[in-house]
Amino acid sequence: MTLYHQLADQLQALIEKRVYDVGQRLPGVRRLSHQHNVSVATAVSACRELEQRGVLEARPRSGYYVSRPPARFDAPRMRRATTRPRAVSGQDRVLELIQAVNDPSLVNFGAAVPDPDFMPVTAIERAFHSVLREQRRRCVGYEFPPGALELRQAIARRLVALQCPVSPDQVLITNSCQEAVTIALKLLTKPGDTVVVESPTYYGLLQVLESLGLKALEIPSDPRQGISLEALAVALERWPVKACVLVTNFANPLGSCLSDQDKQALLSLLSQHRVPLVEDDIYGDLPLFGPRPRPVKSWDRDGLVYYCASSSKTLSAGLRVGWLVPGGQQRRAEYLQFINTVSVATASQLAMARYLERGHYDRFLRQLRGEHAKAVARMTSRVEQLFPDGTRISRPAGGFVLWVELPGQIDTTVLAEQALQEGVSFAPGSLFSTGNKFSSCLRLNCAVRWDNRVEKGLARLAALL
Repeated sequence: MTLYHQLADQLQALIEKRVYDVGQRLPGVRRLSHQHNVSVATAVSACRELEQRGVLEARPRSGYYVSRPPARFDAPRMRRATTRPRAVSGQDRVLELIQAVNDPSLVNFGAAVPDPDFMPVTAIERAFHSVLREQRRRCVGYEFPPGALELRQAIARRLVALQCPVSPDQVLITNSCQEAVTIALKLLTKPGDTVVVESPTYYGLLQVLESLGLKALEIPSDPRQGISLEALAVALERWPVKACVLVTNFANPLGSCLSDQDKQALLSLLSQHRVPLVEDDIYGDLPLFGPRPRPVKSWDRDGLVYYCASSSKTLSAGLRVGWLVPGGQQRRAEYLQFINTVSVATASQLAMARYLERGHYDRFLRQLRGEHAKAVARMTSRVEQLFPDGTRISRPAGGFVLWVELPGQIDTTVLAEQALQEGVSFAPGSLFSTGNKFSSCLRLNCAVRWDNRVEKGLARLAALL
């Protein structure tokens, strides 16, 4: 073993013991070389080795930071491809899971709703006070589609910064990212059509497909690298696909992120078959380490990508503000949004625009990403300690949920009923597919206020395994 490998192992051991915690900066390489009696070159090589292992993150002109502890458990397995499109049914069970969020007697690991501690509550409150004081007459009226110009301008500026050349006139404000996805699918499909989704996929998307009478063609997704482009290519050759719906950055529930190369290959493949992409980028602002990844929309020059996002995972789930860039179907999209809900709440639109205009969002995101990294690392560590050997845990690159595959023949749908009796809610794997491929899996929300009650709730869940 080389000297720099020895130093890398020593530093990794210190990280595992939480001498250096997630998000914390390591001493500079000169100090490391002095502390461990090695050359600066050896210290640099050791840090680069830990960067390759995924333990450290290099930040320009700042140094090396702990990104996450080393993995002790294997990642969940990628499942086989679905042979044919399936009708979606049985998604009414999701409502029971969502309603558990509002039950204060339950420890909620189920719905992917961040605790208010992870939101800029005070700053959003100030923004509301400002707009209600300065524009009270406007706030009590409708802000008809496409939505408040101030907010569309702020969103367009952020998209331009992501290399998406979008004007405010191409942005439609919606009540949520899910409404944006729903409108996009209404623009692109009719009942009975086939839509490609990744597998596992967000159960809210399956709800939308069921409500629209669409069939889901599931394509397997790797827990680290995202959807299998090889399997997608085969499916596009075989089936008359009308649209593809993907979370390209930090997919829910796996937390995987497509590389820039794979994003461009995905767009090229879909372009060959003239299949539009409905890109859900709701988690794009939430990498656990590294820079904010580009959306596929940034490479789109033909209007093939219908871009969807919202503020519910970063600013406030209660704002109910999302947005859609609907390609060349702006007027039709505005009409569909109007007949769905008439208008997004005016005060919410103006408050969000005010918050973005004041320039605090990026600074808040840097803090939030660190908090999410700590939350995911903490949940991972406790699952590794409490759950049985043979458990597999995802290593999300972003977001704040964990995908857990349990050993043996444990049915997490049955387990979920037992856990509710113990005062604990989680999302069983069966919700994330049209079949029963993930019956031994579950999803855990890590963005919870960690206290003794939560600790005991996780221990009670582990005791049921």
